[in-house]
Amino acid sequence: MRGLTVGRLQVRVVSSIDGAARTWLNRATGAAVRAFLVMVLIVLPSVVLPDIGTDTKQIVALMALFAGTLVFVEYNAVYPSLVEFRDGAPFNRIRYLMLLAIVLFLSVIVADRDDPTTVSRLFHALGMVIGEALDFPYSPVRLATFMLTETATAQQVQDLRTAAGTAYLISLVSLAVFVIVLKLAGWPSTKIAFNVWVNLPTFEPTAGGDVVDRLERDSRVNLAVGFLLPFVVPTLIAVFTSGLPTTTITSSQTLIWTMAAWAFLPASLLMRGVAMARVADMIRTKRDRKIAEDEAVAAADRAEEGRDH
Repeated sequence: MRGLTVGRLQVRVVSSIDGAARTWLNRATGAAVRAFLVMVLIVLPSVVLPDIGTDTKQIVALMALFAGTLVFVEYNAVYPSLVEFRDGAPFNRIRYLMLLAIVLFLSVIVADRDDPTTVSRLFHALGMVIGEALDFPYSPVRLATFMLTETATAQQVQDLRTAAGTAYLISLVSLAVFVIVLKLAGWPSTKIAFNVWVNLPTFEPTAGGDVVDRLERDSRVNLAVGFLLPFVVPTLIAVFTSGLPTTTITSSQTLIWTMAAWAFLPASLLMRGVAMARVADMIRTKRDRKIAEDEAVAAADRAEEGRDH
């Protein structure tokens, strides 16, 4: 019996070690893939744009390596510290695809200025149509053109309008896709475990007040800031770049990343606000269900005690 027991114990220990190693390997592999995709995103403009200097490529490669390392550490850790909704697919996947589409489209459009091809001309023509369609009074695209000074040429204004319109349309489409996916998938799904504190590492649950109320308040703040940001950022950029030459904004790399950040950050905040509202609804639903079950058990106990007496 002792030998049999020891044998079973050894089998269980080996099985546990194999399971832990398999779990770590799966997590490390997923983290490495995500880190590689982030690095591809960062170096994409340098690959697409012509005539990129060696120094610029080295700086971009260093930034890509740093970002990839950060993503790998966050996704390989048991408890992340910065990346939100790490296990709450498809939140980060849609955000990544949105930013990748913006950077890719803008890179091809900007590359058409120096090295036109059939594909780049097509993208540039579509971007011009989108920019002109979204350039109406008080629109974010119209306000984005105010980043340029009065000395800007018509071509520079057109380039900025094209980039802003393309980036903004992609962000709107991505936001709509995100909302539709959440509705269809019932995110966050109740069929699989959803750890709120792992998926919201920057949210402090013990800061005081009811968790649901704080999540809803943060959701409203994110929605408000995300809505106002496209209108406020152009003014801030115009103020901080006053006195600088117009080419500071309209240069290839600067134009791509400025317009990408201008369109991506507000959409990302809107998505975060929607996601936090859904998480608050999930917690409230589970809390109400738990209270109802406790009340039912307490009522059954009281009824049982009444029959005993």
